Amino acid sequence: MMMRILKANEIDTVSWTKFVVESPFSSPFQSRLFYDFFNSVTGLSAEAYAVEQQGNLVALCVVTFQKEKGLKGYFSRRAIIYGGPLIESGNTEALRLLLKEINADLKNKVIYTETRNFNDYSHLQAHFLSGGWAFEPYLNYHLNCSTEEIVNQNLNTNRKRQIKKALKNGVRIEEAKDLREVSDYYVLLKDLYTNKIKKPLFDFEFFKLFFEQKVGKILLVKHEGKVIGGIVCPVLDNKTIYEFYICGQDELYKELSPSVMATYGAIQFGFENNLKKFDFMGAGKQGEDYGVRDFKAKFGGELVQHGRFIKVHNKVLFGFGKLALAILQKIKK
Repeated sequence: MMMRILKANEIDTVSWTKFVVESPFSSPFQSRLFYDFFNSVTGLSAEAYAVEQQGNLVALCVVTFQKEKGLKGYFSRRAIIYGGPLIESGNTEALRLLLKEINADLKNKVIYTETRNFNDYSHLQAHFLSGGWAFEPYLNYHLNCSTEEIVNQNLNTNRKRQIKKALKNGVRIEEAKDLREVSDYYVLLKDLYTNKIKKPLFDFEFFKLFFEQKVGKILLVKHEGKVIGGIVCPVLDNKTIYEFYICGQDELYKELSPSVMATYGAIQFGFENNLKKFDFMGAGKQGEDYGVRDFKAKFGGELVQHGRFIKVHNKVLFGFGKLALAILQKIKK
């Protein structure tokens, strides 16, 4: 049956929303809301591609475009597909057409395109590979947060102790109520990325608009009225809550475990709001030491290997970019 490719301005919003809800690969990152939000942030943009068959959507993908500031921008042009594309169950022809369109449209715009899979695409892997994509193993944790009882059963003993102690000492989890609180959180997050993680971080405007447009939840860890940590969480109604950005002043407030409480606060939001799963959005590469993986493991989730697909459009610039990044990381150390 005839299929045709659509771009964002041609996709009916009602059909778009319905497809996101019903897809086995659904995530809030493929929604119209996230697409509009990303395009509203200065310096960022997104495109949406869909495949329509007999008036119905059978594939859809929101692609975000990102790059670093200044001179590094040319060598860091990339397209990130958070969560992976949405495909009608069993419709491999729709996937083939979608990937072909994305490749043709992006090959001269970005150096590479990467899907960060939050669901299992293993049965479709051959179709990605035949389209010139490579698979990169990458771990993640999924946690059942459907009830408080299940959450407590899965928590590591040390995590239970930390949570109980923090609550006893007056720690509270609250949704950000205004931009001042969002700003307080961002100051902590930026400090973490600048001094420890040493990776690029979106400007404050990203988090400001995330809050104002109600793209998801920003949950704050507070003690005596002060923000000491927090977490940014996109939410897929009735299904999943995601850990997008998290931070906590753990060294300054060791007895209060702010990073633990930020994660637990999002999990708690899950079982209090009819959500079934908490997605940690990454746990590093298998075989590599990764302290964050150990931190996440103690919440008792299931370790999954959904990996990433990557399509390199410019091999020369891709190789140069990896070399430059390695040199810069050594310099920063």
